[in-house]
Amino acid sequence: MEIDKSIRESDDRRLKTKYNNAIYVIKRALALYSIEEVAFSFNGGKDSTVLLHLLRAGYFLHRAEQSCCNGVLTDFPIRTIYFESTSVFPEINTFTYDTAKTYGLQMDIIRTDFKSGLEALLKAKPIRAIFLGVRIGDPTAVGQEQFSPSSPGWPPFMRVNPILDWSYRDVWAFLLTCKVQYCSLYDQGYTSIGSIYDTVPNALLSISNTTSKEKFKPAYLLSDGRLERAGRVKKKSPLDGTHFPAVNNGLDSVDSHRNRMFTASVIGVGDEILFGTVEDQLGPSMCRKLHSIGWLTSQTAVVRNDIDSVAEEVERCKSTSDMVFLYGGVGPLHSDVTLAGVAKAFGVRLAPDEEFEEFLRHLIGDHCTGDRNEMAQLPEGITELLHHEKLPVPLIKCHNVIILSATNATELDKLWDCLIELTRSDDCLVTMEPYSSKRLITNLTDVETAQPLLKLCLEFPDLYIGCFRKSRQGPLVISFEGKDPARIQAAVEALCKKFHPGAFSEVN
Repeated sequence: MEIDKSIRESDDRRLKTKYNNAIYVIKRALALYSIEEVAFSFNGGKDSTVLLHLLRAGYFLHRAEQSCCNGVLTDFPIRTIYFESTSVFPEINTFTYDTAKTYGLQMDIIRTDFKSGLEALLKAKPIRAIFLGVRIGDPTAVGQEQFSPSSPGWPPFMRVNPILDWSYRDVWAFLLTCKVQYCSLYDQGYTSIGSIYDTVPNALLSISNTTSKEKFKPAYLLSDGRLERAGRVKKKSPLDGTHFPAVNNGLDSVDSHRNRMFTASVIGVGDEILFGTVEDQLGPSMCRKLHSIGWLTSQTAVVRNDIDSVAEEVERCKSTSDMVFLYGGVGPLHSDVTLAGVAKAFGVRLAPDEEFEEFLRHLIGDHCTGDRNEMAQLPEGITELLHHEKLPVPLIKCHNVIILSATNATELDKLWDCLIELTRSDDCLVTMEPYSSKRLITNLTDVETAQPLLKLCLEFPDLYIGCFRKSRQGPLVISFEGKDPARIQAAVEALCKKFHPGAFSEVN
């Protein structure tokens, strides 16, 4: 079989692994269902073209294992479903019918809407499983596994997704390695093809030409697969789940922001902190940074390198704080469980994120070439990547949880500066009026100051009035924190009046 031979002779280890895994899924499905019970949804796009040839190879290998194939594949009996639409590109239609003729596909052409057409087909045919060219990153991929039952309200069948974890790079590596035909639109700069109403050539492939109409390089020359859908016309909706309004709670103006308090939780992940092996510098630094933009850190915690420990703390904090920041436990090591814990807290799985994987590939090259790059596994359906030109990889945001990859104070400073810059355009973190503060010191005893300070807190409930000593024999430090300097000054004066002159002195 020419497809299998092309892959076996390739030097692309990653492609071989992806191919082997996809073939395993196909052979597994063919073992579970008879050939009459399976179908293949073909739409003429690059992903379904890859799947077509994987199915041809998988069917050949399945037959060979049953000792009923002489090495030449003369037919392809898997039923093929094509949903024909008036909004499809003519080139897609032409390619689809030419492909069907070339490979002898048994075509079921449906011209109604997808759901009703599928219902009618499944009533007429004994189909129990349908092969789909769905990849992680597609709008329909959320929640799917390689074998996933159809969604509630749809006719019952098993969705089989052999290329679920394939990337844009993997798709083109396969098509070019196997030298198979694909739709001509991809040679005209189209990288992701929908309908004629929402698809244009990808501007990133444009070739400057002032003497004639604009030209484009072919799709396989797009170096950054995360920009695959840049040729799609984006339709924004107020219900778009990619922007979770956790940090503004429905407040629409700067004035309303100033009239409320935003709270954050800071969670460190690391046995090394709990064992006392290293001193935690990131937690206190995050508290100071949040304080500088007018946020109140309502709680901090350090948890073990354990998925359940992370999940429990995130679950508790994400519902009580406007924003949760995590640091530590991010990477490819066995102890790096932060992302898995976040996924569990939100009740989703970790799944390959093609966009993030492209960032990692540009950063670390071919060092990760196996079945999956574990560092590119992100919580599915809830992850937003926050891009900044100064960061080699984007920040990871899952609803109101931000995961920081910093390992020291210098790295945290850089991440924080980038995050603050992003707030100006993406509003991912509301910047509020900073706190003002004053500190007084006194040699008065705790017993002498306890009752007057309690009454002062009742008189000024809008301020944070705290007390501490750096040593048991040292002076008592009284701190005043608030958004209104005038109120702080009034509280200081009120306290001084309760004692003899000179009982307190102000410190920086």
